[in-house]
Amino acid sequence: MRVDEHGTRHSAEGATLVQDPVRTRGDVHLVLPAYNEAAALPRLLRRVADVEIAGRITVWVVDDGSSDGTGDCAAGVRGLDVRLVRHPVNLGLGQAVQSGLRAALSDAAPEDVVVVMDADDTHDPGVIPALLEEIATGSDIVICSRFAEGGDDSTAPRFRRFLSRGAAVVLGRALKVDGVQDYSSGFRAYRVSLLRRASAHWGERLVEERGFACMVELLMKLRHCSPVVTEIPLLLRYDRKPGASKLKLGRTLRQYLLLLTRDRLTPVPFKKL
Repeated sequence: MRVDEHGTRHSAEGATLVQDPVRTRGDVHLVLPAYNEAAALPRLLRRVADVEIAGRITVWVVDDGSSDGTGDCAAGVRGLDVRLVRHPVNLGLGQAVQSGLRAALSDAAPEDVVVVMDADDTHDPGVIPALLEEIATGSDIVICSRFAEGGDDSTAPRFRRFLSRGAAVVLGRALKVDGVQDYSSGFRAYRVSLLRRASAHWGERLVEERGFACMVELLMKLRHCSPVVTEIPLLLRYDRKPGASKLKLGRTLRQYLLLLTRDRLTPVPFKKL
């Protein structure tokens, strides 16, 4: 964290944070779906503990059947409330997100905010106050976007950048959700009241995709709640990722296509959510 000559705070990655303390009423529930992230998770949790509002953050680590002791790394971070959700076997990113959301919603107050981010230390928790500021000013969903002005993903592998840009074009034309450029970003903030409305309708079907397409699926379903969606820049730090990518390009493309097909065939909810 640094402060420039105008008093504006910046994260270590250079993202501009709010000048005044965040004035949201609620607390933050940070969901970290994790599969074999023992090398990255402790470092990320220490960075979360350094966030200025760390005392208001509850971290939900979802250990998705890891074999490297990921769950054991979730304990012992001073000054941070970390809670562990375990899957006995690997169920995929989608079910890890579903379990994390369910755990967070079981504990959250109506005015709280749920933030989902990757556990591989490629996302900067220092922008969480900026996410809360967007929620405080009226947004229901805030996406950390590679395509917003100031965003950057140049450290990511070429195939990841190809997929994210292709998905942005195709999904943007098919779904046309106001305020969204980055449909597949895994770093987002949600108003708890919005997630509760959607969960009351879809229940266990809120997230059905097992793979990386789950983030698109969740946004597709939440759009029926007519949310206000905004984006802030995402400076993706893929150079901090200690292991190889778990994303499979061909499989994820198929998931996107099947997801769009199902969306076309599924009736729009009759009641306004």
